Amino acid sequence: MLMDLKSYLEVRNSASLTEISRHFATDPDALRPMLDHWIRKGRVRRSARSNCGGCCACAPADVEFYEWAEPSPAAKPKPGSSHE
Repeated sequence: MLMDLKSYLEVRNSASLTEISRHFATDPDALRPMLDHWIRKGRVRRSARSNCGGCCACAPADVEFYEWAEPSPAAKPKPGSSHE
């Protein structure tokens, strides 16, 4: 499941906890420790991104965003390129 979560975030770049929960049909509270695993490894970060207007009607998982913090292998510059 950890690798599936990693792949999901690599492809999407960012997602709310609710979106992740729906995709994996898993309770948000069960996903947080897995997301924390990738956060400790420096691969995922909690995102400040939110569409919340502050009305307090949203579920906390709807405004809790995570994003992939590491560029995909295709995005890394090749050795010898002018981007080094």
